[in-house]
Amino acid sequence: MKVLLGLGKVLTLLFWVVVIVNLFRPLINPFHLLVNLAGSLLLLTHFLELWLFNASIKHRAHPWRDRLQILLVGMFHVQSLSAPVVDDVNKEVNHA
Repeated sequence: MKVLLGLGKVLTLLFWVVVIVNLFRPLINPFHLLVNLAGSLLLLTHFLELWLFNASIKHRAHPWRDRLQILLVGMFHVQSLSAPVVDDVNKEVNHA
């Protein structure tokens, strides 16, 4: 699973490189419009993910670094975040 998350992060970063290069040296028509549209939609999706998961990353050691990584790679970073620790007392409370 860790390998797939890492691969997803690398491919997402590669896509962002394509989007940034497309801003300075546009691809041929109509691909430059499609890359810009896909980049805009992905950025909007990552802002939505950041808004949805803001409460869960607020109490982490480096919340701003987590926010930046969510903006860059989205759900690949959210999936790699560690699950909250559940002890016996919380387990019984959550079960009830």
